[in-house]
Amino acid sequence: MSERRFRVLAIASHPVQYASPIFRLMAQHPQLDFQVAYCSMRGAEAGHDPEFGRSVKWDVPLLDGYTWTHVPNRGSDSESFFGLYNLGLWKFIRQGHFDALLCYTGYLRATFWIAYLAAKSAGAAFLFGTDATTLVSRQDREWKRLAKRTAWPLLFRLADQVIVPSSGTRNLIFSLGLPRERVTLTPYVVDNDWWTAQSARVDRGAVRASWGAKPSDTVILFCAKLQPWKRPADLLRAFAKANLPNALLVFAGEGPLRQQLETETVALGVGPRVRFLGFVNQSQLPTVYTSADVMVLPSEYEPFAVVVNEAMLCGCPVIVSDLVGAAQDLIAPVCREFIFPCGDIAALAALLSTIAKDRALLQGIRHLGLAHLQTWTPQRNVAATVDAIELAVSRAHGKKPTVNELQTGASKSSVSSARQS
Repeated sequence: MSERRFRVLAIASHPVQYASPIFRLMAQHPQLDFQVAYCSMRGAEAGHDPEFGRSVKWDVPLLDGYTWTHVPNRGSDSESFFGLYNLGLWKFIRQGHFDALLCYTGYLRATFWIAYLAAKSAGAAFLFGTDATTLVSRQDREWKRLAKRTAWPLLFRLADQVIVPSSGTRNLIFSLGLPRERVTLTPYVVDNDWWTAQSARVDRGAVRASWGAKPSDTVILFCAKLQPWKRPADLLRAFAKANLPNALLVFAGEGPLRQQLETETVALGVGPRVRFLGFVNQSQLPTVYTSADVMVLPSEYEPFAVVVNEAMLCGCPVIVSDLVGAAQDLIAPVCREFIFPCGDIAALAALLSTIAKDRALLQGIRHLGLAHLQTWTPQRNVAATVDAIELAVSRAHGKKPTVNELQTGASKSSVSSARQS
């Protein structure tokens, strides 16, 4: 790729702990004059999170290390079309002389369309994507699938380059008929160095003892919101079915299912071997992952799940359902047997029994997982994003990307699938 410098604006709905490290790296990249426009300050400022069912303010730096601005939201802050309605973006983009916009707000928000129209009128390239791996939504309705099948091929052709975070998403976009050269894989990542460094500082024995776990116990972790689509009850029932006397089940997370899970824990007769930690903020998560022997994510809807990245970086092997997006990119290359059919409690119970009897297996998976995460890094994400920007700018200016540009972008975006084949 060339060494041209690009003026780039990323548009984000609100500060997110996963995105901030990427933004810092992008701000340091020699080819980027980079800044972020936030549509709200939720997350950096305390605010009610309906999925956690409580007020949340992340306790790690979200706004340091890059240039950002807050464009006030005139919308309702709800999940409706006008929940995000940042009219100020129009002027900001039109006067900003940007080469490209990276839009991370969904197309079902008015702000997306304000940004798109402003970019087109200003001659800026417009890049966006999705993290979906299927046309099935969380509230699965047949009419929605049919609507997406019709509308999404047209929608994603509006992008000068489509950016996707996983192999599953890339395959979905290809299935909609978009040509391969229009799609770039920018891996869903976390700050690998931060997680491994924080994990190394954890007093694992002391934390496990505070949970009531003996050194020989197998500690099984669920770390997610206690929401129906995460299916935490599947893990609880599999744990009870496996009947593991020398094991402990730990739930880290909050949500509307907590009371139901606590009641079922007693009914299943496993109360003494189950712990509920409640909401765990970002800075304390390395402690939880490092102190567990394995994490299980049984979700029925999970476009990716960066908790998988986090746990593996802390040396905690992960078992996931086959509907978790990270299964293809992060679990299958390490241990395909750690992927089970969603909702199959017997299969999950059998897996739990296997790992409880074979600690050496977990140790081997732990090392393989850490090695694999060295190929799924923030640096790779940023390099792929810069490639996507250059392709998009060429396309937006009516220039056909050169063969070298297309080959370089395509080869970088297909590294993950090549490694797995």
